[in-house]
Amino acid sequence: MITVHLITFASALQNQMSIYKMHEVLLSELEKFYIIKIIDYKDLYTLTEDDFKIVFIATGGIEKFVIQCFEFLPQPMILLTDGVQNSFSASLEISYWMQCKGLKSEILHGDIRKTVERIQVHYNNFEAQKGLKGKRIGVIGTPSSWLIASGVDYLLSKQRWGVEYVNIPIENVTKRYALIGEDEVGEQAAQIAGKALACREADPEDMINAMRIYKAIKEICEKEKLNAITLNCYKIITLLGTTGCLAMSLLNDEGILAGCEGDLQSIFTLMAIKAVTGRSAFMANPIRIDIKNNEIVMAHCSVSTKLTERYIIRNHFESSKGVSIQGILPTGDITIVKCGGECLDEYYVTSGSLIENTNFLNVCRTQVRIKLDSPVDYFLRNPIGNHHMVVIGNYEKKLDAFFTSNNCKRAE
Repeated sequence: MITVHLITFASALQNQMSIYKMHEVLLSELEKFYIIKIIDYKDLYTLTEDDFKIVFIATGGIEKFVIQCFEFLPQPMILLTDGVQNSFSASLEISYWMQCKGLKSEILHGDIRKTVERIQVHYNNFEAQKGLKGKRIGVIGTPSSWLIASGVDYLLSKQRWGVEYVNIPIENVTKRYALIGEDEVGEQAAQIAGKALACREADPEDMINAMRIYKAIKEICEKEKLNAITLNCYKIITLLGTTGCLAMSLLNDEGILAGCEGDLQSIFTLMAIKAVTGRSAFMANPIRIDIKNNEIVMAHCSVSTKLTERYIIRNHFESSKGVSIQGILPTGDITIVKCGGECLDEYYVTSGSLIENTNFLNVCRTQVRIKLDSPVDYFLRNPIGNHHMVVIGNYEKKLDAFFTSNNCKRAE
C-alpha cells in the first residue's frame, strides 16, 4: 500500500490527533486507499527524497508559512484541502501565488474518487521522476552532423531531470573491438541468427563483427556504469566497416537503453518512456505522411528483438554493410512520443494504431504504418525534430501527465 506523507499546514497545530479529528471525513476516506501520515511542516527535515509528499492545507491563515517553506516542498505542488476552516480559500491564494511565479500547482478538493485518482497519477509521476534521477547516458562519439536541432544542454538537463550525459570517445569502442576475438562472440551470434525468421544480405562474418561491436559497447557500459547510450553509428561504419544496429537491438533487449546517431533528445525520450511505462520503445524516422488517411510510415534499421513478433537479419539500408534488424511488430495500439528542447522541456505524444508492417525497398529495414488518433499534420507544422519513439500500447494519458507535471510544453 502506498504511503502518502501529508505535509500539514494549520494556523494552530496541536497534535496529529486533533488534525485528524478536524478532517476525519477526508482522511478516513483516503485511508481506504493509502497509508496516511500527517507531518507537521516544521518537521519537513525528517522526510527524504524517497518519500511521496503532498501539501495538506488544514486551515486558512497559513499562506506565509507555505511560502517560507516553498523551497523545500515537492514540485509541482499538490495542495490537498477539504475546505474546513477556510483551507480551500488559502489553497486558492497559494495556487495563484505559484501561477504568478510561473510555477505549477494543483488543488485536490471535492469528489473523493477524483482525489484518489489524481493522487495515484501524481504518485506514478513521482516514481518515474525518481527512476530518472542519477541515470547516466553515454554519448559515444559526437552526435551526427545532420541532427542540427536535437542538441541538449547537459547542465540544464541534469538540473531539470537528474540525468547525466557522459561523453565517451568513439575510439574507446574501436580499441575494444580490436581485442575481441571470434571465439568470444561466435556462439551468441549463431544463437541470434538461429532465432531469426530469415537471414538475407548479412553473412556469418558480418554477424561476428556486429557482435564484436555489441560486446565492446557492453563492456564500456559496465565500466562507466551507464544506464543508456546513444551511438554515432555512422562513425562506426566509417572506422570499422560494419554497423552498430545489432548492438543497439541487443542492448535494448537487455535493458540498457540504446539509441542511434548520437541523438541526445531521443535517448532521453527512451529513458522517460521506460520510467513512466516500464516499456522499451522503437526509435524511428518518420518516412511518409498520408494526410487523407491520417497515417504515417516510420522506419529504422534497429529495433529491440523483444518488441518484435519475429525478426529478419538484414544489412544496413544506407550503407549496405554489416547487420541490421527487420522487426515484425505486433499490430494494435501504440503511442508515439518525443521529448525535445535543449533543456528537454517540450514534448509530443499521441496514441494510434499500428496497422501494417510495410516492406518498401528504399527505406530502413523495420517499417510500420500507423494510423494516428490526432492530426498527422503535426509532422508538417510543428515537429520536434526527426526521430520519434513508438511504444507498443496506449500510454498517451500517462505520458502526458508526466511531462505536464514537469512543466513541459506540449507540441500539437
